[in-house]
This record gives sequence, structure tokens and C-alpha cells, in this order.
Amino acid sequence: MSQEQLARPQSGWFFLVVNILMFIAAPVLLIRAVVFLDRHQAVPGGGLLALAILVLISAILVAKGFLVLQPNESGVLVLFGKYKGTVKTNGFWWVNPFNTQRKVSLMYHNLNSEKLKVNDKRGNPIEIAAVVVWKVEDTFAACFQVENYAEYVNVQSESALRHLASAYPYDSWEEGDERAVSLRGNIDEVSEALERELQERLHKAGVRVVEARLSHLAYAPEIAGAMLQRQQASAIIAARQKIVDGAVGMVQMALARLSAEKVVELDEEKKATMVSNLLVVLCGEKEAHPVINAGSLY
Repeated sequence: MSQEQLARPQSGWFFLVVNILMFIAAPVLLIRAVVFLDRHQAVPGGGLLALAILVLISAILVAKGFLVLQPNESGVLVLFGKYKGTVKTNGFWWVNPFNTQRKVSLMYHNLNSEKLKVNDKRGNPIEIAAVVVWKVEDTFAACFQVENYAEYVNVQSESALRHLASAYPYDSWEEGDERAVSLRGNIDEVSEALERELQERLHKAGVRVVEARLSHLAYAPEIAGAMLQRQQASAIIAARQKIVDGAVGMVQMALARLSAEKVVELDEEKKATMVSNLLVVLCGEKEAHPVINAGSLY
């Protein structure tokens, strides 16, 4: 549960006028005190001198209480070690001058992580990086529950990215199932998982993760060549399987139509020869060049 409290500061313009008058009054009172002391009037002179010093100290304290906030900027107030609230409205304000003021930006921040070398679910070394968009929502948590919330975001983002990379394979073919969630094939799902994990980690620092997406994904250089060959081999095998499935279907359709329409009567030996020839033609990598039999069918 958030412990952030909204403070209600006072307008700084009224206290600015009062502060200017105090800085004007202090030297005037000091001059009058010197005049009375020169005339050997110690009582009024000493009183005016003490009042001048008091007004000057008060003016310095009043000036210390001014707080200027830009749009999307907040001011966290602490009085003698006790949290007094947060000012989130931009403008010119005045607060208790004994408060310690700490400004916290409420703007969106971009974190472009460095390329990390980690192992995926299958143990393959890969390079991965992410872009994280975040902002501070709970100023109390950001200031008092972590040492440095910006550094905390950086460290936890790297940790979450490493954990994410180890939870998924680089590609779905490594799992033997094209429907398996992979880093390369399911960017949106992986990014959503990264965003959820980051939010769980950064919530305690009062930070909201707006978006998290992978910005770089590749095999490590030492295995990139081998993995490329493996991908090419898998693609060739998959293509051959498609070709064979299609060829078998076409042969079955040809035999069924020849038999149904009684175009020609073929015994089992001739069917086998026809099937062999059709498969060679349909599955071959190069264009087939048939030899025309000018003689008898047999």
C-alpha cells in the first residue's frame, strides 16, 4: 500500500512580497539603531538593533521556504527526519523553511539496456537487450524504500532480462514444436512477460513500467555460424516434407482418377513404376527430361 501523502503548500507570491519587505526593513532598522546609538540612546538603539537582526534572520528563513516546481516535477518534504508529504502541483510555492526539500521527476524515462550475453532455455549463448519506459508514481517509495531508484531500475531491469532469456528458447524449432513460445518468434508475448516481471520487481520502488520491449536479439558470435547452418538444414527438411506430402497427394489423386475414369488399366507393377516416375518428377530439384517411348507400352 502506498504511503505517499499530498502536501498542501501555500502560494509563494504572498511570501515573496513579505520577504522583500523584510529584506528592506532589516537595513532600515539597522540604520536607525546606529543613529540612536550614536546619540547615546542605548535603550531604543539596542532594541532596534535586536529587531533588525531578528527581521534579517526571519527574512533568510522565509526565503529558504520557497519551492518552484516545473511541470511533471514533485517536491518531497521531510521535517527533522519525518516525511511530511509530497507537492505534485507545478508552480511557485512556499513551505515550512525547516523542511528538507527533495525534487523528484515524474516524467517518462527511457532505459536502453546494454547488450547482455546470456544463455537461453536450451543453453545456447545469445545476445539480448531491451528498451524500458518507466516513471515514478509513488514518491515516498522512490525516496525512502530504495537507496537510489534510478540505479535500482537499471539493476533490476538487467536481472529481469537475464531471467527472461533463460526462460524461453531462442527459436521454436529448438523445442521441436512450432507452437512453442520463443524469443524470436513471439516478440509480443515475450515483451509482455518482461513488462510483468519488471513491474513486480520495481513496484517496491514506486516505479510504474509503461512499456518494455526487446531491442536486440541474436546468437552469440561464437555459435552464430553453426546455428545459421542448423536453421538452414531445418528449413530444407521442412521444405522437403512439404514437397513429399504434396507429391504423394498428387500421385494418389492421379491414380484414383485414372482408375475412376478407366483411362488405362494398370497392374501393380505398372502402378509402382508410375508412382516412382511421378515422385521423381515432383520431388526432384531440377526439371525432369522424360524419355519418350516410341515403341510398345511394354
